[in-house]
Amino acid sequence: MAGTTRDLRADLFRGIALWFIFIDHVPGNALGWFTLRNIAFADATELFVFLAGYAGGIAYGRQMEREGWVFAAARVLGRVGTLYVAHIFLFVVFTAQVGVSAARLDRGAYLDELQMDAFGADPYQALLQALLLSFQPAFLNILPLYVALMAMFALVMPLMRWPWLLLALSAGLYALARQTGLNLPASNGQGWFFNPFAWQFLYMCGVVVGYAPHGGTPILLPWRGWGAALCTLLLLPCAAAMLAVWHAPDWLAELPGPWSTFLDGVDKTALHPLRLLSLLAMAYLAAHLLPRGARLLGSAPGRLFILLGQQSLPVFCAGIFLSFLGRLALEENDRGTMQLAVNLAGLGAMAGVAWTSRWYDRRVSGTRKPLPTAPATDTA
Repeated sequence: MAGTTRDLRADLFRGIALWFIFIDHVPGNALGWFTLRNIAFADATELFVFLAGYAGGIAYGRQMEREGWVFAAARVLGRVGTLYVAHIFLFVVFTAQVGVSAARLDRGAYLDELQMDAFGADPYQALLQALLLSFQPAFLNILPLYVALMAMFALVMPLMRWPWLLLALSAGLYALARQTGLNLPASNGQGWFFNPFAWQFLYMCGVVVGYAPHGGTPILLPWRGWGAALCTLLLLPCAAAMLAVWHAPDWLAELPGPWSTFLDGVDKTALHPLRLLSLLAMAYLAAHLLPRGARLLGSAPGRLFILLGQQSLPVFCAGIFLSFLGRLALEENDRGTMQLAVNLAGLGAMAGVAWTSRWYDRRVSGTRKPLPTAPATDTA
């Protein structure tokens, strides 16, 4: 994926990632067997982080070339503020949603399962920790990761002009985080679930792929048969292993030697190298096998997921809220008709949120003169 204009392929895959996140957050959802996490070590989170970096490299990199680092960094930090406000709003709404459901349905297990029991025990302290981003219940740990990643990006933006240096420094921080456990503090005493010092490497990989300086080209490995073969040889065993782990868990315990421990240790918190390599391999294949002018991008399904990807922040927040509603529905009835209704209603509601957000953005932009320096790509 290269270039300095908006890449609809990135929007397409980001929209698909948002749908996968919704599906994966609904326990008992039959479609969950077909999402990325079941056929690869990477899942929708890795895809979303990489694409966020890619979009940031395109939009803010171009803005830095025009307006300078200080102005571009200020725009990035403005986006950080938007993400922070969105996270706090989502935290309040989701906490109320889970708390009311747990009380009215007499299912206190919701609070424990979604790691909200601390809020029930000491709500004032939990609220303070949430404002500091150190209290992160389940499903509410993704936006804090983006806040941290974009804040780091604002600091290192000038290094985009020396992409290999940026990658080297980022890889060093990634290795340090994995080796020493370096992480940001969390209220549970174990650090953030998504360690930003590790995940920043995937984000920066996306940045250097998207950034194209004046008169230059971004880092994009050309298509090579041997490169495609290496990616395939990596992804096929990963897919086989994940299918076996999810569909035949007893098989994992029977593996000889260290294999069982190894597969069980492909951690998500510090972005295990297999997760990183799996996503980069998929990105390489997708970038070359799906051209910019592919007919899929103009099809009805393609336009739907592109719309979701272009309005990713409101769609993500809506998806978290909708996923818990879907859970409540499937707990009452998990038959095929209800499964179909939950997934179609969820996708339809997310599309409605995306359409409304786009309509509002267009109406607002139509009431004022467009700023020539505004980024053309949403980054989270």
